[in-house]
Amino acid sequence: MRSRFLVAYDIRDDRRLRAVHDVVLDFGRMLQYSVYVCDLDAMEKEHLLAALHDVANLREDSIVLVNLGPAEGRGEDCFEFMGARRKLPPVNKARIY
Repeated sequence: MRSRFLVAYDIRDDRRLRAVHDVVLDFGRMLQYSVYVCDLDAMEKEHLLAALHDVANLREDSIVLVNLGPAEGRGEDCFEFMGARRKLPPVNKARIY
């Protein structure tokens, strides 16, 4: 089953910031600066975490993954926007490795 995750980060170094951005973008879509929506199954989540571990400095940087629930259903309905709104990405059904 795929779950929808909100991924956000605060990276202290420009080089690592670009690397983390590239990793997360491989797994999801940008919603705002440093905020992404990723639809992941358990294996994809592990791949994302491993890739982030390789590029971030976890003593200085902060990355948060918030599980919003099933990608289809609550994962769509739990967003509430104020002001300019970006369109949510459609549910991502599968990834190919």
